Amino acid sequence: MDALITLFSSPAVWAALVTLVVMEIVLGIDNLIFISILSNKLPEHQRHKARRVGISLALVMRLALLSAIAWLVGLTTPVFDLGIQGDPGPYGEPSFETEFSWRDLILIAGGLFLVWKATREIHHNIDPPSKADILGTVALGFGAAIFQILLLDIVFSIDSILTAVGMTDHLPVMVIAVVVAVLVMLVAADPLAEFIHANPTVVMLALAFLLMIGMVLIADGFGVHVPKGYIYTAMAFSAGVEGLNIWARRRRIAAGLEGS
Repeated sequence: MDALITLFSSPAVWAALVTLVVMEIVLGIDNLIFISILSNKLPEHQRHKARRVGISLALVMRLALLSAIAWLVGLTTPVFDLGIQGDPGPYGEPSFETEFSWRDLILIAGGLFLVWKATREIHHNIDPPSKADILGTVALGFGAAIFQILLLDIVFSIDSILTAVGMTDHLPVMVIAVVVAVLVMLVAADPLAEFIHANPTVVMLALAFLLMIGMVLIADGFGVHVPKGYIYTAMAFSAGVEGLNIWARRRRIAAGLEGS
């Protein structure tokens, strides 16, 4: 206890905690969007439970990884090298990495899954659903939805914890930041999912976000690091434009210029 009091008496530790909480919340947005979209495909009486289970699994996964930090850091050690030389970059460096760690492979696999899932959902949103599609959606089942959420929880949790490890050496700070971020996800889950469900155009925007995030994960796995600030700035700008569209549409409906 005395060690914790001494640790949190440092302003630098508090600054690191606040920064890490913000980073963890931002990184959790991707996880939350996926959980919201997938849970909305379940029968209405199962959606709330699926979100709670999915976010609880995300917390368990993050805390489990924090308890195995030494193993997690080892995931960044290269396990094989393709030995392929790409065209050199502007400073003579290779254009992509040829050494791959377990973290890289997990990010690539998770990115491919996100691209596949987002592309499939975009296809279903564009094409009118047939009776077979409707039956297939119901047949997805609660267990299958939780399994898919768990797969992405693993990918996002590894990315989240590696970010935490890179920002601070203090385990209590990491644990507090992760717990606070997951609690924020828990509070925001239902409002976000209901908002997405009530605004069909937002579904397409969220799926486009998932597609972009999947591509970023794949690029990161190959050593092409896209600054996260660019990604979230683009997402915020797109969400702002969509917000204006929703506002304009509601004003037209209120004025009787457009059907509800």
